Amino acid sequence: MKQIIKKSVSKLVSLYYFFYSNKIAMIIKLRYNQIYSFWISNDLKKVGDGFFAESPLYIFGGNNIHIGNNFYAGQRLRMDTFDSYLGDDFFPKIIIGNNVSFQKDCHIGAINEITIGDNVLIASKVYISDHSHGKVDSHDLDTPPSQRKLYSKGAVIIEDNVWLGEGVVVLPGVKIGKNSIIGANAVVTKSIPENSVAIGNPARVLRTLSK
Repeated sequence: MKQIIKKSVSKLVSLYYFFYSNKIAMIIKLRYNQIYSFWISNDLKKVGDGFFAESPLYIFGGNNIHIGNNFYAGQRLRMDTFDSYLGDDFFPKIIIGNNVSFQKDCHIGAINEITIGDNVLIASKVYISDHSHGKVDSHDLDTPPSQRKLYSKGAVIIEDNVWLGEGVVVLPGVKIGKNSIIGANAVVTKSIPENSVAIGNPARVLRTLSK
């Protein structure tokens, strides 16, 4: 009987330390990311209230990035803006509205303008770009991709209440209308009307949402 009680107590103690240790670790991680968020926000042009980014966050050209209130970024979000490349000058902007959430491993790159509205949810591994290396035509064939000049077909606009699924790619010159849902791994090459569900590569409208 004593042996059974001793084993039960031992298990309870082990469980206590397991959960207690995890709780402490979570608190430490939260506090670290709060400090990190404050520190990294200084690299951005404008940041609203409630900015929270899990470490690490990769920023290049943060002086061209505006972020609204209640922003969340999972680990390894990368945001790049390029003022110049191979002798060409650009005037890039990334403008992100309120209540926008990015999950892990997303990448945004701008030489023109990328605008993301309010209440936008972005899943992991999403890529959004307003430019490409070269114009993707026969004139570039003799030039290695890394040496081709950056070219933008147009700005990217993602309106309010949009949800981008896992692995979505949004290419230059695209507008995604409000309330739309883009399915996992879709490649958005053309604009999507509001209230749409779009899937595929290239993305096509599957159906229109209505109240």
